[in-house]
Amino acid sequence: MEKKIERISTGIPGLDEIIEGGFIPGSAILISGGTGCGKTIFCGQFLWNGLKNGEPGVYVTCEETPEDIKNDLKRFGWDFEKYEKEKKFSFIFADPFGAQGFSLFDEADFTSKFIEEIKKIKAKRFVFDSVSVMGLYFKDVHETRRRLYMLIQALKKAGVTSLLTSEIPEGSEKLSRFEVEEFVVDGIIKLEFIPIGTRSGRSLLVRKMRRTKHDENLHPIEIGENGIKVLSL
Repeated sequence: MEKKIERISTGIPGLDEIIEGGFIPGSAILISGGTGCGKTIFCGQFLWNGLKNGEPGVYVTCEETPEDIKNDLKRFGWDFEKYEKEKKFSFIFADPFGAQGFSLFDEADFTSKFIEEIKKIKAKRFVFDSVSVMGLYFKDVHETRRRLYMLIQALKKAGVTSLLTSEIPEGSEKLSRFEVEEFVVDGIIKLEFIPIGTRSGRSLLVRKMRRTKHDENLHPIEIGENGIKVLSL
């Protein structure tokens, strides 16, 4: 008899049902898509679900400030500041271009700050937003892949379930910006914004999910007052 694999809820209504109940603990999942397709909301919803279930989290942002992200997510009723004060949640601003005169990515072991924070609050969930910005810093594709591999291995060793975002051009068939990200992650969820005449819609595709029998259909999604919801076909 096949042993049942442990899962944790994604926090996205309709998604757990198409990936055998949720993400495998300790896995690293790539959330890719163009502008305005819901990547930040998806990540925030994943972390919020963890907090509501006693799982502390860390959100690393490489572009938008933590204040901007918190304000964007408050519209869904997700008050991360409450959990920050309780030392159950942490935002890290990792500006790769060193606006303050120093870039975290200059360090040989740039993962140490993330791991230190994970251990400090005993985090179970982690978001890195985004791989695309990190890749622009390193420029060399091979170095980007090496650094990304370092990051994922460090996160796995720390025992967190991770989401990493990647921007792709609108309408692109690519799965990631640099086309190396998909080879070092355990799963890929692609979000798309699809203009349909005078209307528009969003969709979700589970492109890859290791050790999981996942639905391979393109599913419509909607973003409402409670966040993202995956609709049935």
